[in-house]
Amino acid sequence: MEILVVGAGVAGLSLALTLQRGGRPVTVIDPLPPAGGASFGNAGMISADTAIPIALPGMLPRVPGWLLDPDGPLVVRPRHLPRALPWLARWMAEGRAAAATRNADAMRALHKDSFGHWRALLGDADCSDLIRQTGQAYLWEDAAPPPGHTFEDGLRARHGVETRLLDRGELENLFPGIAPSVNRGLLLPGNGQTVNPGRLVQRLAEKFLEAGGALRAERVLKLLPAAPGWRVLTNIDNHDAAVVVVAGGVWSKPLLAPLGYRLPIEPERGYHALLPAPSVTLPMTVTLKSRGFGLTSMEMGLRAAGTVEFAGIEAPPDERRAEALVGQVRAIFPGITHGPPKFWMGHRPGTPDSLPLLGGVPRHGGLFLCCGHGHFGLTGAPASAALVAAMINGRKPPIDPAPYAPGRFL
Repeated sequence: MEILVVGAGVAGLSLALTLQRGGRPVTVIDPLPPAGGASFGNAGMISADTAIPIALPGMLPRVPGWLLDPDGPLVVRPRHLPRALPWLARWMAEGRAAAATRNADAMRALHKDSFGHWRALLGDADCSDLIRQTGQAYLWEDAAPPPGHTFEDGLRARHGVETRLLDRGELENLFPGIAPSVNRGLLLPGNGQTVNPGRLVQRLAEKFLEAGGALRAERVLKLLPAAPGWRVLTNIDNHDAAVVVVAGGVWSKPLLAPLGYRLPIEPERGYHALLPAPSVTLPMTVTLKSRGFGLTSMEMGLRAAGTVEFAGIEAPPDERRAEALVGQVRAIFPGITHGPPKFWMGHRPGTPDSLPLLGGVPRHGGLFLCCGHGHFGLTGAPASAALVAAMINGRKPPIDPAPYAPGRFL
């Protein structure tokens, strides 16, 4: 019997290709085409040297200011607040120093070899075409470090991450036309980007199909235990599999609920504004830490991506969030010109500790998870694939799987 992977995003296809190369027959099921969700519209950042979880000491006092700012990085729609509160409470608990340090250690273990994993998955030619390890710059518009900044510096030093401070003169050289308000930065030369997240995931799908894999455009409705494996009911057919891996992003949570699992995945809705034919081309990906969004030059134009909106899966997009990103770009590069912006919204599958859910579930054999990568899907997906594939095949995992085990929440 074959292995069935639910989800054709970057996590699902990375795992499917890894399993296939290990000699396992694999079918991927998703109602959308490859990269049809968050894997398409993200900021394209591959943050191998980012070992900083979202929940940190000193963050809680800043939340009210973000919520009161109509263009700020965080929005909670009032109607969704009661549903989001349990997740938000867990998230706040993960911001304590001991928990944040533990989570950072696990992020570092998973992310540090990201570029090597991508080269192994894609091969030299496709990796050179799609991925750039050109560094990343964190930028600020204030003179003093924000709350938690010193703690973040300590985490980077703990993990041996190379960094360099950027003064105003260096910022002007790296980013001509940048606003005078941007007065300091931090360079992380070990980070990078893809030039097109959608095309990257589509290339994974092509490699998978060229090697004999099956990709079915169906919606999974229910997972049924059927010894010695599983029966997967879709809107079109039934499929029997020895092993099922759920890699469905935010849709993993409702799929697992009938089996008695309440996955701690909350949709962190993000937006992007793609600016075609921009007059500004960045030499590396940029994160505006004081404004909570990122900028990446891609083959389609300049993509501004960010914000976190808690509104659930079904609520319609608020295009004002994407429009605000255009204003943020113009504030940072006042002289920029570009074509008509294109807007997008997607759902990041966030967990309270910023770590994905990787491995078998506690009470059902043959059912594995590879989901919950949140803001770090492009960074963590290939290493996650190697880890989950090893566990499925009964081999020694390449890293300690305990920090990512679904049982930590279930």
